Amino acid sequence: MTPEQRTHTDKQYDEELASLRQLVLDMGALVKEQIAQAVAALERGDVETADLVINRDYEVNGYDVKIDEGTVALIARRQPVASDLRLLMSMVKAVADFERIGDKAKKIGKMTLLFSQHVANPFNAGLLRDVSTMGKLALEMLEGALDALAHLDVAGAVTIARRDRELDAEYQTALRRLITYMMEDPRMIGPAIDILFVVKALERVGDHAKNIAEYVIYLVKGKDVRHVSLEHLAQEIGTNNTSSTKHSP
Repeated sequence: MTPEQRTHTDKQYDEELASLRQLVLDMGALVKEQIAQAVAALERGDVETADLVINRDYEVNGYDVKIDEGTVALIARRQPVASDLRLLMSMVKAVADFERIGDKAKKIGKMTLLFSQHVANPFNAGLLRDVSTMGKLALEMLEGALDALAHLDVAGAVTIARRDRELDAEYQTALRRLITYMMEDPRMIGPAIDILFVVKALERVGDHAKNIAEYVIYLVKGKDVRHVSLEHLAQEIGTNNTSSTKHSP
């Protein structure tokens, strides 16, 4: 192979890698939109938007299949070196989490349809109280994880990983509140169970956002921090909340 042919081949490879990476980021943007719309639909009792979220799940699945096929083809044809292989594996893992986040958006959409079927009563607004808080926090975590992935921002990834505890605490608060509603008024058991599924889905969105943040750390630092305690995470990767370790995408 001549130097000119090698340069052309290397450029094609870089373009293919960049194209796959952009697909992953586009998929992440879609699932973030899906979660935002699903939560908003539940809060407004908007069954049309809920239906839209449910019906758009095929788009999320389409990204999943396309990225998986593209990654396999790229590995087979190009035999990437260690650093690029780490990028590809991190993207494949992130896609799996994005697909599951899309499933959670679909579930919230379905719960919105069920919730809307219950007879309206003055306690319903109270049932939705924790959905708003948890939805906001879950979306912030997801947005932060996407930003960290786009910019390979290790410090931002650590921040997202740490915030998962905050979301877990909100979930426990929501759980106690919903149980109280059910104990005080048996008529609320059905609606409260619907909302219980929603807050659990939002808690899982936070878990997936944390996973994506951990893949960023692995990609940049080459360290698997999935089983490292949060207390030692910053020390393990050599950063903290006030410092920033970013790589150009």
